Amino acid sequence: MNDTRTIANETLLPQVCRLLAQGRHIRLRAKGSSMQPFIDGERDTLILAPPPARLRRGDVVLASTDRDGYVVHRIIRLQGDRVVLMGDGNLARCESCSRNGIRGHATHRIRCGKSRSLSSPDARAAAFLWWLLLPVRRYLLWAWRRTRRTGTNIQSDK
Repeated sequence: MNDTRTIANETLLPQVCRLLAQGRHIRLRAKGSSMQPFIDGERDTLILAPPPARLRRGDVVLASTDRDGYVVHRIIRLQGDRVVLMGDGNLARCESCSRNGIRGHATHRIRCGKSRSLSSPDARAAAFLWWLLLPVRRYLLWAWRRTRRTGTNIQSDK
């Protein structure tokens, strides 16, 4: 029995935010490609926790942004009350929100049944290295996505 349902973000995410505000943890299927390669919307699930008391650069958060609605992106800069976010799969586009716009903290990614912390020292180091590679990220993402697509096709042909 498959108990997975697809619900529009406009309906689902306000309810997720309400539960996070109550202190609950939520398991949410990732959607989209803006956080590739660290979070893949085709296969990963995120564990969301209430926002931490202290936000840090590199945290992956669920945020209500000024113009784009809800996003799950990485904090790249903290400027007073403002938080600047960018998806790992984005090449230039950033979003911003107030600190109050941070609704949740993605603590873990689940892929193929295995959970991985998004806040561990090795995960933070990998994200920092990825940030340093921003000038060549376009080419790395192209190669990663092509390899992933080829791998998916090989698996589905079996």
